Formats: sequence, structure tokens, C-alpha cells
Amino acid sequence: MLNTMIFETERLILRPWKETDAESLYEYAKDERIGPIAGWPVHTSVENSREVIKAVLSAPDTYAVCLKEDNKAIGSISLMVGRQSNIGLPDTEGEIGYWIGVPYWGKGLIPEAAREIIRYAFKDKHLETLWCGYFEGNEKSRRVQEKCGFTYHHMNKDIHWKVMDDIRTEYITRLTKDEWKKYFEMQRLSGDIEGKKGVENESSSDKN
Repeated sequence: MLNTMIFETERLILRPWKETDAESLYEYAKDERIGPIAGWPVHTSVENSREVIKAVLSAPDTYAVCLKEDNKAIGSISLMVGRQSNIGLPDTEGEIGYWIGVPYWGKGLIPEAAREIIRYAFKDKHLETLWCGYFEGNEKSRRVQEKCGFTYHHMNKDIHWKVMDDIRTEYITRLTKDEWKKYFEMQRLSGDIEGKKGVENESSSDKN
């Protein structure tokens, strides 16, 4: 199914990936601090990145994270519903994955993008539960999930991660629709929501 949705937040545009994004993708995905801790290999060339766009990032509800000022892809965020997810979910549930280039760490951009995709998942796609995950040691991803209202659910210890052919411990977090409504209403009232949309309007393990 063709991915045509475009989302806008205060600072970002979330849009479908294009093959012309290959150079930008490679610029960030070649950094060893990005892919391996999220569960996918470092990109080796612009052509490698172009193939990833065609084979992986063209999947439904997978979006390039772009700054409004230049619409250049600096990261990725995806919503994987039901069987599309990495953890085997029913069709009423989804998994969110994300990453962003190192120069943009610590700026609150991924929480801003994630909040918009969470809104889309619960209000537009009518999902009941969202899941997210991070591998042991990925504290940045853990903090993103906490900022978005996800809470610890369970741990998968010493699993074989096929993409990287190694053994990892994965932590799984969860956010239900009711929790989202309560959490973001509280954040809205305290004035602590990034981006311009409230609850009514408004590197986890991810695809490379």
C-alpha cells in the first residue's frame, strides 16, 4: 500500500521516504552510534541506503523525520500494526520504532515526532495499545519512551537478534489509549507538551 500520509508538528514534517533521500539517510545511518544499538547494521554506501529505502523504509506508516526549514530527512519513525510489528501483535495494537541522526540528539525532536504518531495511532487508526522497545544500554531510547508516557512491561533476556546475529536483552514498554489520554491531559495542563497539538488535536529498535 502506497504511503501518502504527511504529518506536521511545531518543528517537524513527517513524510514518506523517497529514493532521493538516500544521501541524507547515509549521512546519518553510516554512524556506528545509530544503527547497532537500535538493532540494524551501519549503512555502507549511498546505494546501500537507497536499497534500504526501497526494501524497508517504503513500508506502510514509515516516515522520514524532517526539519520544517529544509524538509531534509534526519531520522525515521514508524508505526507497525499487528503482524507488521517485531513482537507479534493483534490488529488492535501497534509498535513504534524510531531513530534520529546524532547531531539532533538531545533536542526533543523524536519525542515530538513520536507524540504525533501516537496521536495518529490512537485517534485515526483507533488502536487500543502501543508498544515500544529498547535494547540494554540504549538509555536515550528509554528516556524518549518515558517522555511519551510508555511504562515498562517486560524484558526479553538474551534473545538472538537475527539482523545483527548477536545476543541481546530487550526491554518492552507499553502505552494504552486510556493511559495516553490521562498522561497527555496532565502534560497539557502543566504546559509540558512539546509541539503545538494537545491530546484532542494533536533509538528504539526500529527499521533501518
